[in-house]
Amino acid sequence: MAGQLDGKVAFVTGSGRGMGRAHALEMAARGADIMIHDVKKAEADEAADAVRKLGRKVLVSYADVTDIDAMAKYAAEGEKKLGRIDILVNNAGIAAERAGIDEVTPEWFQRMFDIHVKGTFFTTKAVVPGMKARKQGKILLVSSMWAMTGNAYGATYSAAKGAILALTKSWAKEFAPWNICVNAVAPGSVYSQMVIERDGLEAAQKRWNLIPLKRPAQVEEIAYSVAFLCSPESDFITGQVLSQNGGMAIVGI
Repeated sequence: MAGQLDGKVAFVTGSGRGMGRAHALEMAARGADIMIHDVKKAEADEAADAVRKLGRKVLVSYADVTDIDAMAKYAAEGEKKLGRIDILVNNAGIAAERAGIDEVTPEWFQRMFDIHVKGTFFTTKAVVPGMKARKQGKILLVSSMWAMTGNAYGATYSAAKGAILALTKSWAKEFAPWNICVNAVAPGSVYSQMVIERDGLEAAQKRWNLIPLKRPAQVEEIAYSVAFLCSPESDFITGQVLSQNGGMAIVGI
């Protein structure tokens, strides 16, 4: 879909690797200029180089998504240097704890909510004024299938990702008067570097064998959905959640 996002600027948090990088590159391939963000400098720089190779403009930030002032400063820089921010993808996150309640520390609990909820909330707050002024925008939040189904060894992660779904639904209504659409994706198992580092390939493969389609999603498959929800093709879609999970969770309305 080359040219679908021509003239647009997309800000993707946590876009140094994995799903975030895939989101950024897919939107760059469709014509958008990209604001790369990641707490890891080397990975952010590598992603930025990949965007440049696609012929798109790019800005880079290495801030922690929980640093409200730094994220607001970067949003302002994007508005100034790229002229606008049309799309925000709140992707930055960390893996689930893989533990029961007895093993969860207050520090881990706080970090989980700071990154997923606080980071999403205040980065969005920094970007929305420009969207309101232009009376248009697309905001995409990354939740998880676990927010819908729960998980026996990831309660704090599931809860934080559940908060993401609540923000999606509330913001869709709050921002609708300015023609700002807010949606979420809630992926199931994804073949990503973060998953392999956290669980190991053997353990991950055991879970993937339980999926009806018998495989995890590739990061590019998640990126296709994200790009669609950030494109003009989705202009009448807001407040919705799309779960790419290979049939692992099938929920009714």
